Amino acid sequence: MGSDDFRAGMRKLAGGVTIITSLDLDGRRCGLTATAVCSLSTDPPSLLACVNRESSVAAVVEASGVFAVNVLGLDHQGVAEVFAGRAGLAREERFGAGGLWHRRVTGAPVLGDAAVAFECRLAEVKPFGTHLILIGAVAATHLADCLEGPLIYGNGAFSRLAAMPAIA
Repeated sequence: MGSDDFRAGMRKLAGGVTIITSLDLDGRRCGLTATAVCSLSTDPPSLLACVNRESSVAAVVEASGVFAVNVLGLDHQGVAEVFAGRAGLAREERFGAGGLWHRRVTGAPVLGDAAVAFECRLAEVKPFGTHLILIGAVAATHLADCLEGPLIYGNGAFSRLAAMPAIA
């Protein structure tokens, strides 16, 4: 099977939109929009994120050993577009174009109004094909006080789910 067929097929798999962020050893921030993120374990709390090896984030996370996964809500499509590279901005410029960013436990940039942000310490890196699989030990979880649904990406576009009831 060719990679074109695979890409076309993966466009049909919708996923939650995140911004994976880190900072280099000089304190400069970088980040990218990603959907290849999932939980790995609750004991210990951990997740995995897949990033292209050619991205600045891949090299920075390997060197710094920290990253944050910022899960986006319905109002974050503009921020997602910026970090997907659609505004033509690179690295530090992206942080000035959208959202209020903070440094908390690990120092990795956390979006102040993210639906949830997971700050991670890099536990392991697994190279595979064009990507790196980042296994993160969750050092902190920051939950927002919002009831809005998640921002979703599928079939080449951002979309929104209908309102989801909160689970008590």
